[in-house]
Amino acid sequence: QVQLVESGGGLVQPGGSLRLSCAASVSIFSISAMGWYRQAPGKERELVARTFNYGSSNYADSVKGRFTISRDNAKNTVYLQMNSLKPEDTAVYYCHARRWEDDYWGQGTQVTVSS
Repeated sequence: QVQLVESGGGLVQPGGSLRLSCAASVSIFSISAMGWYRQAPGKERELVARTFNYGSSNYADSVKGRFTISRDNAKNTVYLQMNSLKPEDTAVYYCHARRWEDDYWGQGTQVTVSS
């Protein structure tokens, strides 16, 4: 089992920044992929950014150049730095981990971009 604890959501004005954190209960070296999804009201959950334990990362087109995913292996934590936030980034953000053949999800953290 992998437990994921998220933090860092909140309310921010357009153009602002937030950093989300996701701490895993196991070594992230054992997690093949770890990242962030988001779900806005009335929409399907979508991939935002993901990092793989062999070093590569990928991003949704809508966030490229604005969001950066990174990892701290010593802390078993993955971060999502979100800059130049837009109202359309408003959603519940979920941390996701894939370990062996199993998928794990965090409880979600609300990000609201509004003036």
